[in-house]
Parts: sequence; C-alpha cells; structure tokens
Amino acid sequence: MGDVMTPKQRSRTMSHIKGKDTNIELLMRKALWHKGIRYRKNYKKLPGTPDIAITKHKIAIFCDGEFFHGYDWEIKKQKLGQNREYWVKKIERNMARDRENDFRLIAMDWVPMHFWGQEIQKHTEECVRAVEDLIFELQMAQFDSIISAERDYVEDIR
Repeated sequence: MGDVMTPKQRSRTMSHIKGKDTNIELLMRKALWHKGIRYRKNYKKLPGTPDIAITKHKIAIFCDGEFFHGYDWEIKKQKLGQNREYWVKKIERNMARDRENDFRLIAMDWVPMHFWGQEIQKHTEECVRAVEDLIFELQMAQFDSIISAERDYVEDIR
C-alpha cells in the first residue's frame, strides 16, 4: 500500500515527531522520580544522549520508539510500502547507532538500558523495577569489591 499523504503532508507530519520529552519519556521519568531515583534528562555528556541518565549509578536509559528503533524489525521490514529503501536504510542505521552507543557506554563503565515505548506504557512498574534491580545489583557488586579489597589488605598486613 502506498503512502496516503502527499510528500508535503508527510514532511509536515514527520517534522512534528519529538526527539525529547516524549510521552514515554515523561511516563518513565515520573515513575522513577516517584520511587526516589534521581537522574539527568537528555544527558549530552554521554554517547547517544540517553533520555535518562542516573549518574550516581552510571545507568543510561533509552526510551525507544518501536518504529524508528526497529522493534520486530524483520517482520515490519517486509510490510514497508512506499519509500521502502529509504526506511530500511534509515532504521537499520538507527539500530546500528544504538549498538555503537551501547558499546561506547560500556567502555565508559556505564550500563545502557533500553525500554520499548509500548513496554513503558503498558508495564511502567515492571520497567521501574528493572531499573531498581539493576541499581541493587550494582550496589552489591560495589560492596563485594570493597569487602574483597579489605580482605586483601588484611592479608597483606599479616
């Protein structure tokens, strides 16, 4: 099926797609704030400019829209109509850039987390719980490294 809009109408529609403060970002941010988790929004100091950056625990959260970030991409790719070549190239580049940014974040000792828009809308509490669980795991890993360092120190002074 071809595009039902003229190129001018499509251009106008696409120009209104927001890059920040989307509904899914606002929903996630409000839920995290309500749980006492503090963050920076659209943190430009990190690769990919995470939608939410929990600097205290080095967690970068991305709230990804299904279309532009390739949710069920192999299935959706087959259904693209007009301008198929453009959209395949664009979305696959977006997916590659997401992976590149994740690797760069990991190299900086940050943990990237991605949530799909529908996941945030339908299961906000589970998304927040996943963030809380990660924070707990990171705190336990930090605690374990402190205990290990103390043991090594005690053995060295004996």
